Amino acid sequence: MASHDHLVIFLHGIGASGAQLMPLASSWRPKLPNTRFVAPEAPMHHRYGHQWFSTEGNPLDAARIRTAREAFDVLISDVVRREGFAEAHDRVAFVGVSQGAIVALDAVASGRWHAGALVAFSGLLPPQPISPSGKSTPILLVHGENDTIIPPIASRLAAAQLGTAGFKVELDVERGTGHTISSAGAQKALSFLKKNLP
Repeated sequence: MASHDHLVIFLHGIGASGAQLMPLASSWRPKLPNTRFVAPEAPMHHRYGHQWFSTEGNPLDAARIRTAREAFDVLISDVVRREGFAEAHDRVAFVGVSQGAIVALDAVASGRWHAGALVAFSGLLPPQPISPSGKSTPILLVHGENDTIIPPIASRLAAAQLGTAGFKVELDVERGTGHTISSAGAQKALSFLKKNLP
């Protein structure tokens, strides 16, 4: 049984590490008491750190993301089981940034994971059939209007796709923000998690 009420799993971007997202946990901890925060390393190596899937060639090739599913599921299942939430996925939240947001969105949209909440910073949802079985997961999409790596239209499209499939989706496109997590975006995510985690 979990010793905490909730589990927040941070999913880092390409060439990064889990540790780079842990300062967010430090700032959220006072407002999310009795929440466990973990930030696993993506399973594939990258010359600057780790990655969830290879971006050689077409970085947005949906087939690459599909091939990463098994490794993602094994890693996240291990984390969830280790933290005591194997029977309580509704009390687990995914918070992904960039490539981490892509795999988190894929995990929920494909129906493989029924998480308690999902926050995706600067992500996208590749063209794919969306399973309505995961629509119990509320989703917040945060994207910088000035993002030149993954344009904000990606989150607008994802919001439309997910909304059509019956998901409850919030979209926040931030003026003057690039491919990053702004302080305002982090605050919005914190409020969303507080509202949606049971």
